[in-house]
Amino acid sequence: MNASSFVSLMLIGMAHVSHAMSEPTTPNAQLQRFATEAKRAGVIELGQQFFVKKHGHQWSCASCHGESPTSSGRHATTAKVLEPLAPAFNPSSLTDSARVDKWFRRNCKDVLGRECTAGEKADVLAWLNSLQ
Repeated sequence: MNASSFVSLMLIGMAHVSHAMSEPTTPNAQLQRFATEAKRAGVIELGQQFFVKKHGHQWSCASCHGESPTSSGRHATTAKVLEPLAPAFNPSSLTDSARVDKWFRRNCKDVLGRECTAGEKADVLAWLNSLQ
């Protein structure tokens, strides 16, 4: 195999991995993913508490998404409108693993000053999925 063939195979393989990572999913599958990683089920009450509480930083999740993520929120700095997070009120919410990971990473750093644990993510998703 020459170098050109090897590079082509690597690019094809990377495209398959990238495509698989961005496949549509469901909010319940997202919850299960983090619950499995945390080795425990998400706890609805803990998710709600986590969402509205300030964790030593200036913001909470609710600072931008609102106390109830069943309606649109507004980013605290940019004033950009944010669609509802609760899947029952926004069918596209939590349906893309890459986006879920990206926004948890960014928002947890803003709210906590660190990335969220898998358990914290499972708790928040359990609460969001419970809202009707």
